[in-house]
Amino acid sequence: MEDTKQTVGRFAPSPSGRMHLGNVFCALMAWLAARSEGGRMILRQEDLDPQRCLRENADMLEQDLIWLGLDWDEGGSRGGPHGPYYQSERTAIYEKAFQKLQKQRLVYPCFCSRAELHAAEAPHLSDGRVIYAGRCRSLTEQERQTLAKSRRPAARLMVPEETISFRDRCCGVYRENLARECGDFLVRRSDGVFAYQLAVVVDDAQMGVTQVVRGRDLLDSTPRQLYLYRLLQLHAPEFGHIPLLLAPDGRRLSKRDGALDLGALRKRFSSGEILGFLACIAGLTDRAEPVSARELIPLFAWNKLPREDIRLPAWLWD
Repeated sequence: MEDTKQTVGRFAPSPSGRMHLGNVFCALMAWLAARSEGGRMILRQEDLDPQRCLRENADMLEQDLIWLGLDWDEGGSRGGPHGPYYQSERTAIYEKAFQKLQKQRLVYPCFCSRAELHAAEAPHLSDGRVIYAGRCRSLTEQERQTLAKSRRPAARLMVPEETISFRDRCCGVYRENLARECGDFLVRRSDGVFAYQLAVVVDDAQMGVTQVVRGRDLLDSTPRQLYLYRLLQLHAPEFGHIPLLLAPDGRRLSKRDGALDLGALRKRFSSGEILGFLACIAGLTDRAEPVSARELIPLFAWNKLPREDIRLPAWLWD
């Protein structure tokens, strides 16, 4: 029997500042991937960190998406049936998932400081990522009580010696051994804020997301999330991790790159010019000519996207 389930995509930015060109590229690819399949789009504001993520930034982000012609069917200030759509308002939902993990006896308190986690003797992968060595997993109850008197713990999830693999729509097959290439990972920070890995799984499942399109810098987090989907008995979406946009010197873009934030770009280019440039570097068009988002829908195809990160031309900083 043919599966007629509608594609549900999402754009889930962190409103810690104005979007830069890389954020816009991700928003455009996520939007096109869903719309090209006749799907719906959800806008979710990932404002877990209340100190960095301000509501005024979230409102500005919505205005920029509207200016670009990247509409959404539910979410953000518009609301909808799966709200709230701001992670800062979803703590009670995350708490229920957290309790479910606790009942499985898979969560334990971690008292390690940031300095201890990044100590020279900590296991590191070739790309510099730190693997949690399980230091607090074997603490006795007495040791935990003693440490809790001077330090508020975070909460970690135990992972098994297991390799999780999946087929990414852009990167192909990806696999990772949870114990050897990740280690027990955070599900709640020491300040009580739930960690991204838990929040994003709960949100995407509860909102009915079937397709996640995001930057390839998050590719290695997907096995952890698939493990959480399984533990929480939730249906996992398909994933597509797209290339990152890089500066000419190879560094990743950040919201500190003022020349490439949308505030500066809107003074130099029309929305059509920005979309046309992004469509060209994504391999969807041959020339960087002004175009609307709607005109790009029939041109989108996963096999057109580059498999390597994209270095931007120096003239963009002029």
